Amino acid sequence: MTAPKHGPLAGIKVLELGTLIAGPFCSRMLAEFGAEVIKVESPGIGDPLRQWRVLKDGTSLWWSVQARNKKSLTLNMKSPEGQKIAQRLALDADIIIENYRPGVLEKWDLGYEKLKSLNPATIMVRLSGYGQTGPMRDQPGFGAIGESMGGLRYVSGHPDRPPVRVGISIGDSVAALHGVIGAMMALRHRDVTGGRWNGKTGEECVAGQGQMVDVALYESVFNLMESLVPEFDVAGVVRERTGGALPGIVPSNTYTTGDGENIVVAGNGDAIFHRLMKAIDRDDLANDPQLMRNDGRVPRTVEIDEAIQHWCSTQTIDSALTILQSADVPVGKIYSVRDMMSDPQFLARNMFEQHAFPDGTPIKVPAITPKMSETPGVTQWLGPELGQHNHDVLRQLGYSDEEIAQLIDKKII
Repeated sequence: MTAPKHGPLAGIKVLELGTLIAGPFCSRMLAEFGAEVIKVESPGIGDPLRQWRVLKDGTSLWWSVQARNKKSLTLNMKSPEGQKIAQRLALDADIIIENYRPGVLEKWDLGYEKLKSLNPATIMVRLSGYGQTGPMRDQPGFGAIGESMGGLRYVSGHPDRPPVRVGISIGDSVAALHGVIGAMMALRHRDVTGGRWNGKTGEECVAGQGQMVDVALYESVFNLMESLVPEFDVAGVVRERTGGALPGIVPSNTYTTGDGENIVVAGNGDAIFHRLMKAIDRDDLANDPQLMRNDGRVPRTVEIDEAIQHWCSTQTIDSALTILQSADVPVGKIYSVRDMMSDPQFLARNMFEQHAFPDGTPIKVPAITPKMSETPGVTQWLGPELGQHNHDVLRQLGYSDEEIAQLIDKKII
């Protein structure tokens, strides 16, 4: 199996040293757009994600997506020989992505400073709970901790209950996206300062300037927190939990229809609010001078929400959506995956790809985003078997079949 020959990142080599979500999701996106991603896994065990959530034949269905287009290389990273192979891969890569606890790569002689001394163009994306510096750098940090420290958990849920979490590992995923952005900016900088390393040292060395991209999970979440800091600094306001509502922007909330379904209504634009009130037969609120602007509506949030909820209680979800959409009010059903799979918009945008497991069992996976007109992402293959590409990767490094057999015997791979 060869590297993808298309996509905006065709020709870019990526070494993934990480497990579970943040690091692998970061490299997954690069693989989807043409990069050759070599994922290093522990022999006999592999990435723990292989056994997470719903399984088929002992392997997670999530794995099919999280590891698509990647090459799986098993490598005993605790052995000096395994570390030597990893270093050769790292020096040959354009980008290294890792999400171990700070200090682990240094222990394996794979730290950024070491690699940079050998290859000045080294780009290393490091994802960790708290970043590579600071008093908390050595503490373990998962997405849940990042969501809590970054401020997201505090504002999630209802004011009379403890904070809740979003139903996905959003802290990890947000950090991964920051890693992708950082990798692309670092790659651009490397290319305008000289380009890829030519593999030589001394005066013959030709290379652009690489750099380390230091992504902390809590900082990635913190980066999403809108006006949280200036509101507190200038006005002393601590944003609190507001349930399904968007604080300070009225009306924008979740409402329940008479048939027990839930919809989101975003009527917070001034003209939209007027149309919304007319649509629910509340001309009194539509024509109230105090409610013509958001700052006038905020003090009367409860009154407005009660009016919308009362109207929704008299409607089925279909009638509520039809009436509000006809009034050009932003409104939407809260979708389950069952809703998504049959939704005309999802289908029109080709948001599901049909594939099959080696045994022929069909499987749908999410399509690749963002959609690009000239260089779209492509699923070349689903998540690989453990060690599926050992021979392929090692042969590219110059190992003979005999040497590969010896590595197997010594349990290096």
